[in-house]
Amino acid sequence: MNYIDRLRCGAMAVVCMLVLPWRADAAPAADAAQVERGAYLARAGDCIACHTAKNGKPFAGGYPLSTPLGKVYSTNITPDATSGIGTWTYDDFATLMRCGKTKSGHAVYPAMPYPSYAHIDDADMHALYAYFMHGVAPVRQANRDSDIPWPLSMRWPLTVWGWVFGPGPRPYVAPAGTPVEVARGAYLVQGLGHCGSCHTPRGVGLQELSLGDDANPIYLAGGASIDGWIAPSLRNEHGDGLAAMSTEDIVAFLKSGRNAHVASFGAMNDVVMNSMQHLNEADLAGIAAYLKSLSPRKEAGQPYRYDATVATALYHGQVPGAGAQIYLDRCAGCHRSDGKGNGKAFPALAGNPVLQTNDPTSAIHIVLSGGSIPATRTAPSAITMGPYAAILSDRQIADVVTFVQTSWGNRGGAATERQVGKMRKSSVPLAPTESMVGTP
Repeated sequence: MNYIDRLRCGAMAVVCMLVLPWRADAAPAADAAQVERGAYLARAGDCIACHTAKNGKPFAGGYPLSTPLGKVYSTNITPDATSGIGTWTYDDFATLMRCGKTKSGHAVYPAMPYPSYAHIDDADMHALYAYFMHGVAPVRQANRDSDIPWPLSMRWPLTVWGWVFGPGPRPYVAPAGTPVEVARGAYLVQGLGHCGSCHTPRGVGLQELSLGDDANPIYLAGGASIDGWIAPSLRNEHGDGLAAMSTEDIVAFLKSGRNAHVASFGAMNDVVMNSMQHLNEADLAGIAAYLKSLSPRKEAGQPYRYDATVATALYHGQVPGAGAQIYLDRCAGCHRSDGKGNGKAFPALAGNPVLQTNDPTSAIHIVLSGGSIPATRTAPSAITMGPYAAILSDRQIADVVTFVQTSWGNRGGAATERQVGKMRKSSVPLAPTESMVGTP
């Protein structure tokens, strides 16, 4: 990125503000096809997940987003003229999406993934604008101030952040020779899908260390911590990556939150429910093809190989430790003593990509708080695992997590009692009404 690119967003915002007095506030008319296209794109971007509070009106904002400095709250993006974006022009909208600048000129927190949305092309940006102006019901709901204390809540540092880390408006252009399917997937992953927001490591400025450079092996390499979950790698690599999955496996996961290798959890459930399951087959296939095209970061990684030693011992009544005994008592009924699970209902633990890294955070979290696989159009049965926080001690959870991370050929790291204790302080168990299957 050169200096000129970094100034494009700032220049665009200035031009918008200078010409604002001579522009009409009302959004221009849009045809039904464009609004429908915008609705599809809004689903691809999962806009509703962040801009809708729990039990709130769609897109009216108020959803809390945690940052290292405190909570920020999503804004009202309905076409209400008083509290929403009803008076915004297309240029106002595009400047926010690509540059992180509102109509009033202040910078937004980068919890809004505008560095990714900078890749969206003009046709899709116009369709999104048409949808939010003509396809969304207006809701009068005032925006909520952040919980970040002053002076950390001052906005001007966010402008500097955008100058340094924002790419500027740069619609995606596929490299020469890229297959059409892969190019479509890259456009969705790097842009509207903003997959790098969770799956790309971040730097000291909390910026993504890569914004879609396919040649940069850190892009989509996983490792970021999101609300107590560790985002896995989306690159075509062994370990926590996608090397063991076919494009068909990836499509099945995006449509249903499950496949023969893994099941969704944490924030990915929202992505599956609100976004991916609604995409057409061609776009899902493109996403899968693009992810499989990404070269591995972990060149030395070896394919997973099942090891039957523990399964054989358990079958013959030989329990190798406290963690194995807890597993037999609490987990084997669904996941089986051989760790192979039960189809797509109860995910396999043997070879599960989430269990192949040194960081046991996600495994600890799901044992403490429980988890669920969402109900989708192609897999309408939701499956829920109840929480064990009130049943097992820190030591017991560390033992059973260590067991599943290191058995059946898994190459994950051991969990410690201290790690469990730290996570317990912030874990939130599923509500009783959510814990219907797998409850102790």
